[in-house]
Amino acid sequence: MSDFICKVNKAVNAFDMLQNDDKIITALSGGADSVSLLNALIELKAEYNLTIYAAHLNHNLRGDEAKRDEDFVRKLCQTKDIKLFVKSEDIRSLAKQRKQSEELCGRDERYRFFDELSAELGAKVATAHTASDNAETVIFNLTRGAGINGLSGIAPVRDNIIRPLIYVTRDEVEDYCGANNLAFVTDSTNLQDEYTRNKIRHSVIPVLKELNSDFENTIARESDMLRIVNSYIEIKTDEAIEQIKTENGYDSKLLINLPKALRLSVIHKLCKLNKGEVDYKIVKLIDNSLDGGAVTLESGLTAVCKQGTLRFVKDSERDYFSEIELKSNSNFIYKDKEYSVKELKLENENIVFRTRRAGDTFTLPKRNVTKTVKKLLNELKIPEEIRDSLILAAVGSEVLWIEGVGTSDRASGKLIINVKKK
Repeated sequence: MSDFICKVNKAVNAFDMLQNDDKIITALSGGADSVSLLNALIELKAEYNLTIYAAHLNHNLRGDEAKRDEDFVRKLCQTKDIKLFVKSEDIRSLAKQRKQSEELCGRDERYRFFDELSAELGAKVATAHTASDNAETVIFNLTRGAGINGLSGIAPVRDNIIRPLIYVTRDEVEDYCGANNLAFVTDSTNLQDEYTRNKIRHSVIPVLKELNSDFENTIARESDMLRIVNSYIEIKTDEAIEQIKTENGYDSKLLINLPKALRLSVIHKLCKLNKGEVDYKIVKLIDNSLDGGAVTLESGLTAVCKQGTLRFVKDSERDYFSEIELKSNSNFIYKDKEYSVKELKLENENIVFRTRRAGDTFTLPKRNVTKTVKKLLNELKIPEEIRDSLILAAVGSEVLWIEGVGTSDRASGKLIINVKKK
């Protein structure tokens, strides 16, 4: 067995990539990496009783060269008796429509195509990412300021995607192709330095390999270790988020008391969960504001920490509520909630539904204590960001009912309002 296949087996076994009777779709571009991947899977076919397919997406970015690649993979699969699925997309037009780079748009369309086939065939998808690709990814992520997740590199297994070549270097791929007389095509864009990854491949990696000839394998080992560490941190992060979760956000006092490494990981995860900016500088700013403060995120959110609670608030314009007369059959929908009057025993009163106003007062039931609504909401620690959108039932400045609080002393037992989410 060749060293190449030994390394493929090492990855397959380490990450439990293949099981008996698996169906595998090979992402086949026609380049050396994907051709060697297809051949390696064919070598392992009998051992695992694999059903092997191939898939090729023509991006139509390189004119005749793109057509050459498609023709090549068609002939290759015909020769090896592999069923091939081909799709053609105008990536340049799609990228303009989506305001994406052609590189990112092409990647999105490839994985969409693979996912569709995977669902249709009940198959895993094998991509030809190598140890060299992983090293380039780690360096790329490092230059962007990525955290431990970014430095963990390319995941050997992600959902239905497996990467059997993750321990194999690009040099080893070329040696394997040469030893087995495997023909392949070369993407001319890989020879240009227009893309950041190509600059890393052509200018950075060679210098690092002068310092450490085994650099790519060294990064592969480090990536494995970082993935193990990151997996443990992820588990602890999810546990911590459940512990600090409150009705209106997250308990910042509990968050402050977490070990710093875990605390920063929790903040980072909360930003992502709320679809916010995840730059490490933002995470640090939020961490420094946990005693009280706010940090504006680039994604239209503000992380607000007040009254011992961390919340992520949309910066969109406030949705104002029109005043509605309260009647026994009142029913309306506001902010994805349905409000309905279940019981009304207060007659000849000009009661209306509205949001709060300056000077509003509320008499606490069974205590005969009257407070301003502003003071009451503050004492109840109702988040400031939602106070202006709470629905009230009021006569003039006398508030009889407050959403989430209940009825006043005078309205107790005489006014019942149901609120349910749509």
